[in-house]
Amino acid sequence: MKNSDDKVGLPIHSCPGKIQIPTDEEQRALAELRKIKAVVREKKALLRQLKSLGPKAEAAQIEAIELELEELRSKWIAWERQKEDAARKRMVLLGHEKPEG
Repeated sequence: MKNSDDKVGLPIHSCPGKIQIPTDEEQRALAELRKIKAVVREKKALLRQLKSLGPKAEAAQIEAIELELEELRSKWIAWERQKEDAARKRMVLLGHEKPEG
């Protein structure tokens, strides 16, 4: 008598095992995104405070904070891509998506 796996044409060992969801890679990316978000909140609060001072605010300090926010935005985009790539890898391992190529 054949088992149910033979009917589908899949070997019994095709299951990748227990996969932690989210994966370690996804968790690392999410942690970095949280850190960036916390720093951005602090910088934006400081920027609002400086801008509320009006003409007394130091333009150089405002500009420096705005540059830092741009750098943080770039880091956010990079980590967001890493998180998406990790999620895609997980879906391939689970068999929900086909590998690229």
